[in-house]
Amino acid sequence: MLKLKIERAPAPVWMRSLIPIIAIPVTFLITSIIILLDGANPLTAYYHFLISPLASKSSAIEVLVKSTPLLLTGAAVAFAFNSGYWNIGAEGQLYAGAIAAAWLGMILKDVPPYLGIPAMVLGGFAAGMLWAFPSAILKVKLKVDEVVTTLLMNSIVLNVTSFLLNGPWRDPVSMWPQSPEIASGTVFFKLIPRTRLHFGIILAVVILIITWFVIKRTSFGLKMRAIGLSKEGAHFAGIKVNKTMLTVALVSGGIAGIAGAGEVAGIHFHLIDAISDGLGYSGIIIATLGGLHPFGVGLAALFIGLIDTGAQTVSRAMGVPVYLGDVVQSTLLLVTLSLFLLQNYRIRRVK
Repeated sequence: MLKLKIERAPAPVWMRSLIPIIAIPVTFLITSIIILLDGANPLTAYYHFLISPLASKSSAIEVLVKSTPLLLTGAAVAFAFNSGYWNIGAEGQLYAGAIAAAWLGMILKDVPPYLGIPAMVLGGFAAGMLWAFPSAILKVKLKVDEVVTTLLMNSIVLNVTSFLLNGPWRDPVSMWPQSPEIASGTVFFKLIPRTRLHFGIILAVVILIITWFVIKRTSFGLKMRAIGLSKEGAHFAGIKVNKTMLTVALVSGGIAGIAGAGEVAGIHFHLIDAISDGLGYSGIIIATLGGLHPFGVGLAALFIGLIDTGAQTVSRAMGVPVYLGDVVQSTLLLVTLSLFLLQNYRIRRVK
């Protein structure tokens, strides 16, 4: 009788780099079933997902626009995850940054762009840090699970946003639940005229490079990676675990806050209730798919930006729900996590 045994056997380090490459086709195979059930052709659907958005200049630029906040939320999550701090609150921290940017945009009336734009970036960063602080301090002082607290903080800031937009910040002219327009001096400049591509993408790339340098080339990065591998081992080596983790959590929140400021200053020019359609949660997918490496995060963000843009193309061309893009993203996260887990085990035949 054939007997099989599952045993722990970690895969080689180089295998980790293959996981995202394997996860993408596996995800497409799984989601093809859903597309078939909807009566559509999977090959045609994935053509519109992956090829059509790059076929014209305008849609290719839109991919970059969609990728801009994803680069930042992916970087924020990856930065935290590298130290073993499981920040699930990038969505809420993004909203906090958006609120701060909307407020600054309303009070900085006659400020020139060379002052207004840095103020928006720093304001978003500070607000994201502030929103990340309660969860971080609860983690380092009371050992409260940050997954729970960061997730709850997301719900709180959504209610704060709704209160502001349906109360003191409601547009007095249109009475729509949106804040007044921000001052022109606080608007991110466009990189290409008559498109939505703005300064935020340059900022996102710079932040990705900085996070790579900090994680891979500084003593602080070595400390945070050591904590991520083993908090007990890092403590034994003399690393101030709580202080390092608190710093990482705040910086992670700040980066996510910049994403929110960018959406206000570069895209909408006011705060709206749906400033994010899950960009913070997509950051978790991107960080995981990118293997927590900043440059991997960059590629993953561009890929998810392509999927987001392609979802609208698929919906228009084939009549399938636009939410198919969300299904693909969610499946991709589950497949990637499963592969990361399975790489540590093997099935052996027992004689």
